[in-house]
Amino acid sequence: MKGIYFSYWLLGLMVALPSWAKTIPASASMGVEFELPQVEASIYARPYVAVWIEDKKRQPVRTIQLWVGDDEWLKDLRSWWRKVGRDDRSVVDAVTSATRPVGQHRFTWDGLDQQGNRVEQGDYIFYVEVVREHGGRNYIRQKITLGEESFDLQIAPTEETGNIALHYQLN
Repeated sequence: MKGIYFSYWLLGLMVALPSWAKTIPASASMGVEFELPQVEASIYARPYVAVWIEDKKRQPVRTIQLWVGDDEWLKDLRSWWRKVGRDDRSVVDAVTSATRPVGQHRFTWDGLDQQGNRVEQGDYIFYVEVVREHGGRNYIRQKITLGEESFDLQIAPTEETGNIALHYQLN
């Protein structure tokens, strides 16, 4: 009989634990500096870019940026498409914008998930996928820990990206 009560107690504890999780501070945000380099090619097309965050269980949390010229090319961002795009048209409609030219680009993630809720403190993965017609494909993963301490990270350039800098700040 004690085993049954313990099982119910343990189940109740497991259900209650997520409510104890602490969210990142309300003032927290992550600035992203993102460079698209000049690529020497006989035919150059602006790249398609997806930038998103996943939790430590590799579940999508938020698509931050999606630069695509036309919806028909979304599937070329294979990793993002498989995780998010093909199943959630509302994300595509809410986030998609035009492709960007060579140069420096800046944007900020407000620390909210796709439903507008503040994310919990903990480990996440920052992703960038860049695909260029008649060009290369780069897929970048960077582990990050969001909490009550600021950080700055530099991600090394690839064939299709220049430097990428992440600035997590508690304003």
